[in-house]
Amino acid sequence: MSTNTSVPAKTSAHGSGRPRRSGRRPAPRPAETAPPLTYDLEVFDPAPISFDLLKIDAHLLSGIKDLGWKDTRPVQSGVIPIALRGSDVIACAETGTGKTAAFLIPILQRFLHAPPPQPPKSRALVIAPTRELAVQIEDQVQGLTYHTNISSVAVFGGVPMTAQEQALKAGVDIIVATPGRLMDHMRHASVDFSGLEVLVLDEADRMLDMGFWPDVQRILAAIPKTRQTLLFSATMPAEVLKLTQEFLREPKYVQVGRRGGPARTISHAVQTVAAKDKVQWLARWLREDATGPVLVFCRTKIGADRLASRLMAMGIRTAALHADRTQQQRMAAVEGFRTGTYPVLVATDVAARGLDIDGIAHVVNFEVPDTPEAYVHRVGRTGRAETAGNALTLVAPEEIHALRTLEKAVGVQLQ
Repeated sequence: MSTNTSVPAKTSAHGSGRPRRSGRRPAPRPAETAPPLTYDLEVFDPAPISFDLLKIDAHLLSGIKDLGWKDTRPVQSGVIPIALRGSDVIACAETGTGKTAAFLIPILQRFLHAPPPQPPKSRALVIAPTRELAVQIEDQVQGLTYHTNISSVAVFGGVPMTAQEQALKAGVDIIVATPGRLMDHMRHASVDFSGLEVLVLDEADRMLDMGFWPDVQRILAAIPKTRQTLLFSATMPAEVLKLTQEFLREPKYVQVGRRGGPARTISHAVQTVAAKDKVQWLARWLREDATGPVLVFCRTKIGADRLASRLMAMGIRTAALHADRTQQQRMAAVEGFRTGTYPVLVATDVAARGLDIDGIAHVVNFEVPDTPEAYVHRVGRTGRAETAGNALTLVAPEEIHALRTLEKAVGVQLQ
């Protein structure tokens, strides 16, 4: 059953602690005001469903239980039954709500209930915008398929192509890839899409923005037109919905929570501080007030390196994460942050998509984010899986106008 809908109303603000509101620099790009939906929203019961009741293959169910999952989350309750029927899906849900499992479980169930192709051919392609997200998706595939013979490979840049090429030529069942490295393999004729059954675009707004769209179009041209396509993202701007009309077939639109807004479990705070004093203020706050792991976002790669170096010089164990770091450096930074070796991780937006680390207590915006989508994805690293999280934005006087514009666009009052 479906019904026409309008964009949900804005939510109220969540206060937080000592930092106060304020902030001027170029204003963030406003979010579209109620972009016209070209699809009807699916009506579904978001209540948890026991995985035991979903008639899932016993081997897959064992993998689910190994991961400690008992019941579905709302996005999974909405998507899994629809995807199992073979329909195309657009799913828009707050960050940290379990979107990855929502597309992996139907794919794996489909493969376990059909004989594998002979000779082996790749049957599912998951495209992700960053190396970190590709690795994390493939890790979840590995966990879910532990008791099965389903194979997978993560395909991303920054590492040698040889092992990836071998897996692709062997017809690995599931490919999780970033667009650039996948295009490299396509140019080398290393991948055969003739048996592809399912395409997933994760973080669809980033995948479909104008920067990624040429690569996405080339990939779409190389895969079978008869397939199931699943799109997942925390935000779904109008231009993305328009692009989906080119390659989805009567998709079901699943919306969980507020459209394009941060999770309600996150408190939002602002600290007014002069730009020249931000580093000193942040260092003092990290020593005296922060509790638990802290993820700090900077606008530029140079800025992230400089901030991480200055914090390290002040005796605060800090790692940096951005696109100019080698794959080994990026993996070391993420793992060090995950294990507590580095209580602070300073990153650019490369980390905002798919960095899935339990227990991030605080997300700090060192500057006011440029877009509402960036704010939503950044702060979505905390307050995951319905746990409480804290978002703090440092605002210089010249950024106040940008802050006010951001508040209106995101739909929360930052205080």
